[in-house]
Amino acid sequence: MFRNLIQDIDSILERDPAAKNRFEVILCYSGLHALFLHRIAHFFYKKNLTLIARIISQVNRFLTGIEIHPGAKIGKGLFIDHGMGVVIGETTEIGDDVTIYQGVTLGGTGKEKGKRHPTIGNNVVIASGAKVLGPFKVGDNSKIGAGSVVLKEVPPNCTVVGVPGRVVIKDNVKVDTVTRKPHADLDQVKLPDPVAHELECLRKRLTKLEKMIKDERGEKNEII
Repeated sequence: MFRNLIQDIDSILERDPAAKNRFEVILCYSGLHALFLHRIAHFFYKKNLTLIARIISQVNRFLTGIEIHPGAKIGKGLFIDHGMGVVIGETTEIGDDVTIYQGVTLGGTGKEKGKRHPTIGNNVVIASGAKVLGPFKVGDNSKIGAGSVVLKEVPPNCTVVGVPGRVVIKDNVKVDTVTRKPHADLDQVKLPDPVAHELECLRKRLTKLEKMIKDERGEKNEII
């Protein structure tokens, strides 16, 4: 647990430019506090001491504003930035080096038993307010745009935006030029907008059709 804690602290220092040192991270980062309390709750959950585990998780939510079910499986290096309003369901599985921003929900879609929450791969970024709902996998190195609602599986190395979520970039993972290893791309702004793209296509098509009609009628072509 404590080895994982050190890695969790280092992941925050690596990904958050506001973090100055380990001491500051330990004292001031609610995402780290929530993760530490979750690991304790998860220990009791695996021992079938579910009531103790749930009590710890509720205390965790009260203190940090982050709700993590004690049954959730979380890998190394998770960074929950800001964290307020994050909800992680019971059968959620999160890989290594994942980044989650405030308001994210990793939830289910019904009352079914068994696996009902998503599996998040390694090196995934889930931006502010995104909802990932259902028992499917988000592939390694993928990015979920802010406010997106993802309801089906996401392949590796993809960017998903929109409601419902659509894959807009695939196989475009950034690679560090020194280590040649994938690293977290935390950009949440420069993402394609599929809705705006379709509207622009419709606008151009409408303009073309209007010009064709005017040409057939012999009318003077005017810019609309």
